[in-house]
Amino acid sequence: MEKLNPREIAVNIISEINEEGAYSNISLKENFSNYRHLTDLDKAFITTIVNGTIRYLLTIDYVINQFSKTKTKKMKAVIRSILRSSVYQILFMDKVPASAACNEAVKITKRRGLSGLAGFVNGVLRNISRNKDNIIYPDPHKDFINYLSIKHSFPKWIIEYWLDHYSKEFVEELCHASNINPKVSIRCNLLKSDVDSLTDSLLKENIDVSKGLYLKEALYISKTSSISELDSFKKGLFQVQDESSMLVGHIVNPKVGEKILDVCSAPGGKSTHLAELMNNKGYILARDIHENKLNLVKSSAKRLGIDIIESQVKDASAIDEKMLNKMDKVLVDAPCSGLGIIRKKPDIKWKKENSDLKELIGIQRRILEVSSKYVNKDGVLVYSTCTISEKENLENIEWFIKNFDFVLEDIDPYIPKKLQNENSKQGYIKLYPHIHNTDGFFIARLRRKN
Repeated sequence: MEKLNPREIAVNIISEINEEGAYSNISLKENFSNYRHLTDLDKAFITTIVNGTIRYLLTIDYVINQFSKTKTKKMKAVIRSILRSSVYQILFMDKVPASAACNEAVKITKRRGLSGLAGFVNGVLRNISRNKDNIIYPDPHKDFINYLSIKHSFPKWIIEYWLDHYSKEFVEELCHASNINPKVSIRCNLLKSDVDSLTDSLLKENIDVSKGLYLKEALYISKTSSISELDSFKKGLFQVQDESSMLVGHIVNPKVGEKILDVCSAPGGKSTHLAELMNNKGYILARDIHENKLNLVKSSAKRLGIDIIESQVKDASAIDEKMLNKMDKVLVDAPCSGLGIIRKKPDIKWKKENSDLKELIGIQRRILEVSSKYVNKDGVLVYSTCTISEKENLENIEWFIKNFDFVLEDIDPYIPKKLQNENSKQGYIKLYPHIHNTDGFFIARLRRKN
């Protein structure tokens, strides 16, 4: 394959995401696989440009449209991607000289056979570069929603939805935090190692390591572009997982010998964590509707040295008569809008619509109803999502306990003291990027009435 420079590969990926509907993480992975000549620094540079451009898409288009007579919607797709990626570099990447961003954009334009538009691209970018400190954004006092939308690059429907439930200050801080690229959180596999030994192994692989914020098995790593290539990863010493997601396992509180069902298990982070917490003794049935995703569960379990997980293709919304009242604990990590993981997957902002929530809530409630039938008497059901959406979270739980024989149960015994509050005593926890420095998450623990 032709050796393209990193900026041009970034433009290609941005086009795939914005014009073809590709997912950012998948497109990045595929392109890195295709262009073998890329160094770790190249990959990091491309990832920063791609995720940053997608993250600040509305802001970038707003700025371009102030300096271009031809608006972004009317531009050729490739010119739109070239300008967007270059404006991101000019506005948000302080270490990149504006002249370099402009010059490379012109070269890419010419290489694409669009020499006639090279002057246009150059003129727009140099004009923005000269005036970047004088860009006028919407006035928050006149139109707060439009201000947040443009300044923090969020679709108006998300801001309006959040403002229905939270204060203006809360929403602005949430938007800001959701645009900050987080460190990678990993879970030490206590079946094979301990936190100190894993830390030593990672340091020897030239990885920066810091302790978790809440859990003993959590670590944060940086200065790595290819985690799957690390020896410590290949040996199964750790699994990539956010601390918010790790809390799910602790709130399930699995015991050695128990039978546990994870109804929406892929890619396997929670199932494998449950197995580790059970010391790999007991039985976990990991189900998912997609067989290809279940392969991720199998491969993770094998790498981590776990053999108590059985995987099974199954639609969580369809009843399985053979499983009624059979499980000690059931985990429903429900499909959701994903508004809590925007900082990691910024394209979520542009792939979801307000109208999607109604359908999602219907699916979530159906899965809750079906899954509740698998819990044995006095057993436990845990419901979790990676979204910041009251309708998908607490309102679903309130609906559930009104209609089924379950009660919320105090989760303070299972979570760190610094996370305990009135909500946790009632049986659930809400996590937010700007408050807890984790993904946005909701977790509730319910016990079946005997």
